[in-house]
Amino acid sequence: MIKNILVPTDFSNYAYSALFYATRLLASKECTFYLLNVYDQLTPLEGGKPEFLVGKKLLEQLKVASNDNLTALKHRINLDNENPLHRFETISKKGNLVKTIHQMLNPYDIDLIVMGSKGHTGAKEIFLGSNTIQVADTITQCPILTVPKQRDFSKPKDLAFVTDYKRGCTKKTITPLMFITELFDAKIKVMHINEEEELSKEQQSHKEMLELCLKHIDHSFHWVRAFSDKAVAIDDFLKTKGIDMFAMVYYKHSFFERLIHEPVVKDISKYTDVPFLILPYKD
Repeated sequence: MIKNILVPTDFSNYAYSALFYATRLLASKECTFYLLNVYDQLTPLEGGKPEFLVGKKLLEQLKVASNDNLTALKHRINLDNENPLHRFETISKKGNLVKTIHQMLNPYDIDLIVMGSKGHTGAKEIFLGSNTIQVADTITQCPILTVPKQRDFSKPKDLAFVTDYKRGCTKKTITPLMFITELFDAKIKVMHINEEEELSKEQQSHKEMLELCLKHIDHSFHWVRAFSDKAVAIDDFLKTKGIDMFAMVYYKHSFFERLIHEPVVKDISKYTDVPFLILPYKD
């Protein structure tokens, strides 16, 4: 069950798009959305920073701006959403974004983090924005949903789960994916990039374990030929199969970690058309 959602925001259109998408995704569920803005001395002020604003005075001004923008954001999403099942709380913090998110997970019982894939500080030459990668590297107990650009919501009917079968996958790990799948009576297409002629015994065992986890879900298995760039292989699969959301499990030192740190030479928009659910591994 997903009840408490943390939505970091830099007040960009990308961040708002992610928030709005999340409200539509969970429209039928009673939820609390925590709208988080984290600022420090490097945070830009609207209209620029006057030269006389330094140190404590600057931070005080940034705090005022953060709270004012959060109030406006809460008002806007309440007008756009109008869902009595949803509640919005605003949180303004000085400090580091990743550390602040980590500190909030347990006290607020966060079930899902939702982020726009490109904001003011998003890197343009990598698979995901730098903030998202830092969060994925650090947050090991909570799934992260990244929403691309200004994505219009459509009910997810076909979801993809990307795996190399080199690590086992428990039902607890993919529970958020199954929750969304069941919410919309959707299907899961398991995508495996074919880097070998046949699966090893260990890989076959992991595939059977996954099939057992999905036995009550409409699902299918797909082998995809290897590309030199795995991001291209994933993108091709998402497009040809009409995928509405895709998911991967984030293991340290794995195919996933190599993928998200892999420079993308071609147009970054190719890789950010579909919402991406990052699942932490759970025993």
